[in-house]
Amino acid sequence: MNGADIMVHFQENLDAGQKNSIESQLREIEGVIAPRFNKEHLLLIYYNSDKTDSSVFLNMFKSKGYQAKLVGI
Repeated sequence: MNGADIMVHFQENLDAGQKNSIESQLREIEGVIAPRFNKEHLLLIYYNSDKTDSSVFLNMFKSKGYQAKLVGI
């Protein structure tokens, strides 16, 4: 397994329900190990890069109408 971390910045002010929903949806993606919001607008995702990649996450966020982008760790 090749573990990888990415951080995603959301432009929106997300409430607790939105954050929980995003984390739950990410857990349904094969290869996602640990998604969690660690700051107001920042989501950290630990995942198996053999199973999925960051473009899957960004496409999911954009399809839901969120303005999200990868940021350096």
